[in-house]
Amino acid sequence: MALNTAIRHLQRGDFEKAHAIVQNDNTEMGCWAHGIVHMLEGDLGNARYWYRRAGRPFPRERDASAEIDALVTALRQQQPAVKTLKQAGG
Repeated sequence: MALNTAIRHLQRGDFEKAHAIVQNDNTEMGCWAHGIVHMLEGDLGNARYWYRRAGRPFPRERDASAEIDALVTALRQQQPAVKTLKQAGG
């Protein structure tokens, strides 16, 4: 999953590589990651835009590390549902 690669780049602080991936991902999770990228860049107006696209409130603390951790947790919670659908033939 490309989003997992983008997250690894974010965790390393390489927001340029992460941006190259997330700019092509219009899922809610991809938009959230895109917002985190712009938060790291200091482009808060653009970060807020992507948080809105993701349906998420913009974090008051602007703690990118906490946001990355929350994104990872959300993806982990989402993935078992995807695996279950694949196992059921969906």
